[in-house]
Amino acid sequence: MKILIACEMSGIIRDAFRAKGHDAWSCDLLPTERSSNYHIQDDVLKHLGKGWDMMIAHPVCTYIARTRSIWNKREGRQIDTSLFMSLLNADIPKICVENPVPSKAANLPPYTQTIQPYEHGHDYSKRTCLWLKGLPKLEPTDIVDISYITTPNGRRYTKGWYETPRNSVDRSRTFQGIADAMANQWG
Repeated sequence: MKILIACEMSGIIRDAFRAKGHDAWSCDLLPTERSSNYHIQDDVLKHLGKGWDMMIAHPVCTYIARTRSIWNKREGRQIDTSLFMSLLNADIPKICVENPVPSKAANLPPYTQTIQPYEHGHDYSKRTCLWLKGLPKLEPTDIVDISYITTPNGRRYTKGWYETPRNSVDRSRTFQGIADAMANQWG
């Protein structure tokens, strides 16, 4: 299968599909973190019409995420969902668009399902929405118990909330267990 992993610079999902024998390519404005001849450093919208059988897309979520909605209001920021919708509506038979829970103000179509890293072998909580077209829901592969962290003031947090990296590049990386589940179930 010819697969486009849109807006992925980490190469994690690309490499999971390539390991299964697929012709998988990542595409991002940034260079890939993993040296590869199968990364296109460019605007993904220029590459949608190239005969892909499947696309897994990770459009920038900075301003459409529910967690950002208060700041958008304070800053008077308009939410731009054009990249998200262009990817979701691309002429590709199988599509998965991944993003965190969206703000109601983003007015996105309903997501198909939510997944968690702890459903795929990671002791981590990070609720992620999937919008699916032509693909079945992703099934859990290895459900693990979540550890909690108690802070000095006595509050308890899941690792997903308390240990989340504070830079957007680190936060956006796909967990290997989720990438493997996608490759095994959709490949």
